[in-house]
Amino acid sequence: MSELTLNIPTHYNFAAQIDQYAVDHPEQLAVYWENEAGEVHTLSYDRLRAASAQWANALTSLGVTRGDKVIVLVPRLVDTYPIYLGLMKVGAVVMPGSEMLRSKDIEYRANHAGAKAVIAHVNIIGEVEPVRGACPSLTTFVSVGGEQDGWSSYESLIHGQSTDFTAVETRTDEMAFLSYTSGTTGGPKGVIHTHGWPYVHQRIAATYWFDVQPGEMAWATAGPGWAKWVWSPFVAVLGKGGTAFVYAGRFSAEKYLELLSKHEIAVLCATPTEYRMIAKVDGLDRYKLAALRSACSAGEPLNREVIDTMEKYFGVVVRDGYGQTENSLLVGNFVGGTVRAGSMGLPCPGVHVGIIDEDGKEVPRGQVGDIAVDRQAPVLFKGYLNDAERTARAHRGDWYITGDQGKMDEDGYIWFEGRADDIIISSGYTIGPFEVEDALVQHPDVAECAAVSSPDADRGAIVKAFVVLKRPEQAGEAKVRELQEHVKNLTAPYKYPREIEFVDSLPKTTSGKIRRVELRASEKAKKTQSN
Repeated sequence: MSELTLNIPTHYNFAAQIDQYAVDHPEQLAVYWENEAGEVHTLSYDRLRAASAQWANALTSLGVTRGDKVIVLVPRLVDTYPIYLGLMKVGAVVMPGSEMLRSKDIEYRANHAGAKAVIAHVNIIGEVEPVRGACPSLTTFVSVGGEQDGWSSYESLIHGQSTDFTAVETRTDEMAFLSYTSGTTGGPKGVIHTHGWPYVHQRIAATYWFDVQPGEMAWATAGPGWAKWVWSPFVAVLGKGGTAFVYAGRFSAEKYLELLSKHEIAVLCATPTEYRMIAKVDGLDRYKLAALRSACSAGEPLNREVIDTMEKYFGVVVRDGYGQTENSLLVGNFVGGTVRAGSMGLPCPGVHVGIIDEDGKEVPRGQVGDIAVDRQAPVLFKGYLNDAERTARAHRGDWYITGDQGKMDEDGYIWFEGRADDIIISSGYTIGPFEVEDALVQHPDVAECAAVSSPDADRGAIVKAFVVLKRPEQAGEAKVRELQEHVKNLTAPYKYPREIEFVDSLPKTTSGKIRRVELRASEKAKKTQSN
């Protein structure tokens, strides 16, 4: 599987590829959208081509052009697909942003990247407005889903525009996506992916792992604003000529099962947390997922019990996969291969993944080390924007260091052992302790704090904060709730600490650095004993 020849062209634009598919398959369904109320909206491939062309023409009229960086803050909409494609057509750099971002997050991204424009749903505009004046590079503001003073309306802008637009012939080494991911220190890192990245992703992850076939309906549950949305719902589905099923509603295991029973969904890609909740539903034999033939999972390790339950009731083996914002899929349990429950799987075709030591040398089979990728692998990012230091720290000789540790068995399967750093992965979200701590210490009652990963049966892990109060007598449930709301208001809500423990002091090194590793180990031991 390791041998794969990729004839990567010098010029490539994903949107141009989708336009050509639309010419050949104009009536095929590209997007099927449904909300909690049962309302349905659809886009054929021809309508997707036309709508993205109208948007590209509108962008051109606004002066948004090749190389301009554009923050996109839209939820699960039908329009999300033409919005992304239209930006790619003009050669702009897409900066995906979650609808959960707060003003501080948006300000940081805009100024760090020098973003020119922001496209935001009307429900999110309230987080942009307070920082408009603090983001001098932002000159273009477009609202989606309604009118807003001081903003151009997406719907009005595309009205009457030509449905023809020839995509810019971008080079494969030009920046196409700029996604932000958490770090252990400092602000989020801007991960650079080029136009060549979706070309490679289709030929590796979308082919050997995701596995949607032309004309099939595929449901990848990741939301816009995350690298995983670009991976699967966008590139892997459209790039393979599939139909993207989109559910714009809150997660409910029963609702997910109803939708899978109701629709001809052949491929499902969900998070381990979603699979775990589905597996807990009483009376699973009530649901007949007749069309489902392939299921995969990514974001964190998936436990064997869930895999066994899905196979028992629905006849599909959930295939785990492993990747990061910095790359496409690196390791996976592939279509037609032997799935080893609990294993991340085998390295992707054409990708050299190794388990290495501190000197950058591969360790013997069965020995734990750092999971690393050959720096020449075509799936890797091109560096962190404006951050040569952190880019350099991510490398060790000829390897990119993922930050995760694992071991490789005699047959080449890789088994996850844990994070090598302080990053917290909860329900598939990557959370840096710095972001949580930075928000907490802004509360007037907090003297100092530390945020760590704490094991959790449903979410894999949760954020737990250890807090030293200026006035210890204030400790209590009321203060816990107050601090949790404080964090939610300052940064994306998914980052808030689900548990807070008040302590008199924090463990530190002789130089005064907080030893999160000690707190993390204590949490792991505590949760293991309680189980």
